Amino acid sequence: MQLNTLHPAPGSKKKSKRLGRGIGSGRGKTCGRGHKGQKARAGGYHKVGFEGGQMPLQRRIPKSGFRSRQALLRAEIYTSDLEKMKADVIDLATLIDGGIVKFNTKDVKIIVSSSGKPLTRAVTIRGIPVSAGARKLIEAASGKIEA
Repeated sequence: MQLNTLHPAPGSKKKSKRLGRGIGSGRGKTCGRGHKGQKARAGGYHKVGFEGGQMPLQRRIPKSGFRSRQALLRAEIYTSDLEKMKADVIDLATLIDGGIVKFNTKDVKIIVSSSGKPLTRAVTIRGIPVSAGARKLIEAASGKIEA
């Protein structure tokens, strides 16, 4: 390979359009810009989303909500979900293994299910926060809550 034999790969360098070179070129006179208007002028620029002074779409549409990224790592489970678990000692790892919460969950809280049915078996809750109503149900079924 010699320096005088180097050249770019075929098709890698496009020829630039030659604008304003007469009527026969196809890009003469207005050079593909059309007649008049903001885009036909030199420096005819506007901001992204600018609609000529009309209220832009991103400001016309009402604002809506916000999604907490922390909420993706948190979960609430119901006391009825404890019935489905086969384990007697329930902690975060057993909830993940049992498919009750997602694998990437960091915080879990046990709350009373809407049916409010009492638990039928005693379970030990380890390292999971429990609501006051859920605490009553678990202790009524002679279960324990360990910090």
